[in-house]
Amino acid sequence: MDELSRRKMLFAGGTMTALGLLGIASPARAQSPWTWSPGASVAGSGTGNDPHWVWDDEADPVIADVIKRGDVPKVNELLRTWTRNDQPLPEGMPGDVRAFMDKARELPPWAVQSKLDAAARFTTKKGIYAGALYGLGSGLMSTAIPREARAVYYSKGGADMKDRISKTAKLGYDVGDLDAYRPSGEMIVTTVKTRMVHAAVRYLLPQSPGWSDTSGGQTIPISLADVMVTWHSLPTFVMRKLLEWKVPVSASESEAYLHVWQVTAHMLGVRDEFIPASWAAANAQSKQLLDPVLGPTDEGKKLTEVLLDIVAELDAGATRPLISAFSRYTLGEQIGDYIGLRKSRPLEATVEAAWPLLVAFREGLIPLPLVPAVAWTLEEIIRKIVLVFLSEGERISIELPDANRPS
Repeated sequence: MDELSRRKMLFAGGTMTALGLLGIASPARAQSPWTWSPGASVAGSGTGNDPHWVWDDEADPVIADVIKRGDVPKVNELLRTWTRNDQPLPEGMPGDVRAFMDKARELPPWAVQSKLDAAARFTTKKGIYAGALYGLGSGLMSTAIPREARAVYYSKGGADMKDRISKTAKLGYDVGDLDAYRPSGEMIVTTVKTRMVHAAVRYLLPQSPGWSDTSGGQTIPISLADVMVTWHSLPTFVMRKLLEWKVPVSASESEAYLHVWQVTAHMLGVRDEFIPASWAAANAQSKQLLDPVLGPTDEGKKLTEVLLDIVAELDAGATRPLISAFSRYTLGEQIGDYIGLRKSRPLEATVEAAWPLLVAFREGLIPLPLVPAVAWTLEEIIRKIVLVFLSEGERISIELPDANRPS
C-alpha cells in the first residue's frame, strides 16, 4: 500500500471512530464488582481501585477552571498553533494549563521507541484491515455502548457529526503514523488535547438535562473504566478480528501493536495499573468491561444513521447496503441489531464469501482471478470514506468544548 493510500485508510479508520475517544462515557449497566488484577497491568501492581470510580485528577480541575473563568476561546486559539511533538508550548498559555500540558506530554518511562516504530511498520502492512476494523467495526460498535452513544449525542459535537468526525479522525490517523511518537510526529499533541477534551466533557455534560436523564445515575462521565471500554473496542477488538480473519501477524508485530496502544492509554490519562500488560490480560479485561455493556439505545441508532448517511454520500445507490452488510459481518448479528443496521441476507452472504478471499489474496495465498469484484469494491469504498468530508491539506484542530448540545 502506497503512502497516500495508507494515509487515507488511517484517516478513514479514525473517521468512523468518531463516537470513541473524543466522546466516551461509561456504559449503561448494573456495575459488576471490579475483579481484574493490577498484577496483569503494565505497572505490575496497584491499589486495586475500581476504575469506574477513578477520573483524571490532573486534567479535570485545570480544565474546569478554564471553562469557569471563560478562557476556552483563548486556550483553543493557542492550541491551534501547537501541532508537533517537539514543538514548545504556545506562549501566553495560562500557567495552570501550561503546567498540566508540560507533564502530560511526557511519554511513560516504559515506552520503547523500537516497538513504537515496529507498530507503525505493521500498520503500513496491514492498513486495509486496521482501517476496516477501526471504521466499520469499532466506530459503529461505539453506538452500541449506551452511555457512550448518549454522551456523544448530548454533547456539543453531537449536533454536528461531520465536524466531530473530522476532529476525531486525527487520533485515528496519528496513532498509526510512521512518526507517531517521534519528535516530528503529532500523536503526543493529539493525546494531550484529547485528554483535555475529556476533562471538559466531564465538567459540562452533567449540566445537560438530556444526558442526566439517561445517564443511569452516573454523575461524572468518562471514568478511567470508560476510557478502557473504548480502548478495548479498538486494539483488543482489532487483534481479535485479525486472528479470526487469518491475517498473518508475527509475535513481534502483535507485541508492537499492543505497545503503541498501551502508550496511548497512558497518554490519555489512564493509570498504568489499569493498562493490560499482554493480550491475554487485555482479553480478560475486555470481557469484564466491554462485552457486558453492549446494548441498544435510541440515541445509538440515531447516531448510526448519521454515520451511515455520511458514508452513503459516496454512492447512495450501492455504498450504504454494502457497508451495512460488511459491518454486520464484522460486528455480528446481535450488535448489528442493537444499532439498527438494515439486513440484506443475500448481500451479507456475498460479503462473507468475498472478504476471506480478499484477505487470502492480499496475503499472497490465492491468485487474482479468484477474488470477486465485490471484494475490491468494498476495499475501495473503505479507502474513500474519508474523502466525503476531509481534505488532507486541511489542518484539523482538536479543541475544547464550551457547552453541550443545544436543546
